[in-house]
Amino acid sequence: MLFSSLEFLYLFLPVTLILYFISPKRARNSVLLVMSLIFYAVGEPIYLFLMVATIIVDYAFGIFISRAQNNKKTAKTLLITAIILNLSTLVFFKYFGLIVSIFSAKNPFQLALPIGISFYTFQALSYVIDIYKNAVAPQKNIISFGAYVTLFPQLIAGPIVKYGDVDKALASRQENFSYASSATLRFCIGLGKKVLLANPAGQMWDSMRELNAIEPTSLGAFLALVFFAFQIYFDFSGYSDMAIGLGKIFGFDFPENFNYPYTAKSITDFWRRWHITLSSWFREYVYIPLGGNRRSRGRTYFNLFCVWSLTGLWHGASWNFLLWGIYFFIILVFEKAFLLRALQKLPSLFQHIYALVFILLGWLIFVCDGSDGLALSDGLRMLGNFFGIDVSSFISKRVLYEFLRNLPLIVIMAVGATPLPLKICKKISEKQKSFSPLFKPVFTVFILIISTSYLVSSGYNPFLYFRF
Repeated sequence: MLFSSLEFLYLFLPVTLILYFISPKRARNSVLLVMSLIFYAVGEPIYLFLMVATIIVDYAFGIFISRAQNNKKTAKTLLITAIILNLSTLVFFKYFGLIVSIFSAKNPFQLALPIGISFYTFQALSYVIDIYKNAVAPQKNIISFGAYVTLFPQLIAGPIVKYGDVDKALASRQENFSYASSATLRFCIGLGKKVLLANPAGQMWDSMRELNAIEPTSLGAFLALVFFAFQIYFDFSGYSDMAIGLGKIFGFDFPENFNYPYTAKSITDFWRRWHITLSSWFREYVYIPLGGNRRSRGRTYFNLFCVWSLTGLWHGASWNFLLWGIYFFIILVFEKAFLLRALQKLPSLFQHIYALVFILLGWLIFVCDGSDGLALSDGLRMLGNFFGIDVSSFISKRVLYEFLRNLPLIVIMAVGATPLPLKICKKISEKQKSFSPLFKPVFTVFILIISTSYLVSSGYNPFLYFRF
């Protein structure tokens, strides 16, 4: 079930909110658990058992590890066992086909990927690891732990929420109208990003790459990549906004996941702003345990290689994702060694251009996973077109027409990917105090109505990160 679906907006969510707020506080975690399981079952009923098993197994290991803290050897053995069980499940369902393809051209088992398995597996792993590190206390109530693992606002595509981020809220949280008002606005902003910006950008990405395959031009290849870059940003950041907004409605403060990544001045800066919770997870649970940057330069680069290879593979069981991770590893190593210092001497505009060019090239590798009929060979051809190789011309009449027709959308998306709209709203609010109380409800209803109208009239509504 998609957040941007009419079924979710006008059936599942209202029913959940009614059941939640009429329930006594002590029963609200139970309501969240049941409704989250229903939410998951609508999309993946066959894999509901897998999620229930994850809850039971990690709940038990959390208690066992806590009780064994006086015996570090036993506690470590329990932790390793829990990690192996969680990762074995993830590897089997997500990477079995890739592993088989190394040894055989035929894969006798075509396993469907459980939705959100990469996200909830990482959450479960962080829970048992943090208990071992004495960073959090084990959850004694299996209902509350189940609510943490399955919490539907962030179940499918994050943000990746560590147990320590919500443990206090699971025990006791406050929900009030003013909090819900801001949270609802945040949800609707995310909905607008997804429906009004990401979906049109996705349609243009499909249209432009098909056009570029027939009539390759440099501008056509560039525009196609730009539209995909906007699609994946507004798609994923829109989902994160919706998740954070929903979390606030239920009294949870989820961590931020995006901070205007396309305003970055380097790739290092980009990865501080893009999918922040994933980067933080790998830093805390992989990079630092491997030694981080505390050892030799060679060991630091090895640690970075491990992290970025795993980051790539986390996104999918396809060679292009591994290549995508290694691509960013190479750039980050160069930046760490000397390039970052050189960039900082350049004007800001050139730093932004540098970052955006390498981000776009990265998305070209990312998108060539074969799921939309786009293989790495197609990506290489488009890369050549991007730099003027094997093109009919720099621009064609059809490409120019599509560019001019979509110029307003491009401008809106470009501005929307910066902090400018938020700054303008804040200034208006500060100058027009009487206008401020009306702005939130009016703007919220406006976005909801426009987004609903789009959903009713259009059948195009994918969510890119659901497949991870």
